[in-house]
Amino acid sequence: MAIERPQPTGIGLFGGTFDPVHIGHLRTALELKNALHLAEMRLVPSAHPPHRAQPEVSAEHRLAMLTCGVDAEPGLVVDERELRRESPSYTLDTLAEIRAEIGPDAPLCLCIGMDSLVNLNQWHRWQELVDYAHIVVAARPGWHLPKSGEVLEFVHRHRAHDVAELKTTPTGKVLIVEMTLLPISATGIRQALQRGESIRYLVPDGVIDYINQNQLY
Repeated sequence: MAIERPQPTGIGLFGGTFDPVHIGHLRTALELKNALHLAEMRLVPSAHPPHRAQPEVSAEHRLAMLTCGVDAEPGLVVDERELRRESPSYTLDTLAEIRAEIGPDAPLCLCIGMDSLVNLNQWHRWQELVDYAHIVVAARPGWHLPKSGEVLEFVHRHRAHDVAELKTTPTGKVLIVEMTLLPISATGIRQALQRGESIRYLVPDGVIDYINQNQLY
């Protein structure tokens, strides 16, 4: 008897500077797409991230590298709307735009890391994020929440305990997904390039070719 699998529905968002994109980004995005049974996962490069250092290379180069990186995987899609914006890359604005495009009923999942969740109260109008989407947190084994504070209270108020809960409503839940994240960082890749070391198998081959052709980093 064939196993009946849930029909993929909804959209996931996975943001970052992608400076450069690497296989840790791509593998995490793909695993989350599959775990959440999403129709697609959109990778959203940030133009002017308000809470972190600005990217080392231009938006044009980061977009081109990301496009190379997802080229062979149809479930991953590049969404460049934040690069077209003149203002800072506020996630709330992006969620509001996408929610207006897909309508009120489709599930929308904002995928972040545990490091971002811990500092979520530093984001622009952060408590309104769940008005537009679910928040899905990719956490390493052994993860822990803050011991106190408004972020902890926010998680307790909106906590979902399994993926099925995200399908019952299009917004409003916080789900923590434990997964083994690859120990790769864009900072480490840039430093390796500056030392003249190989980054083969850390980033897709097409991205390596692009970096070399354009003499980045």
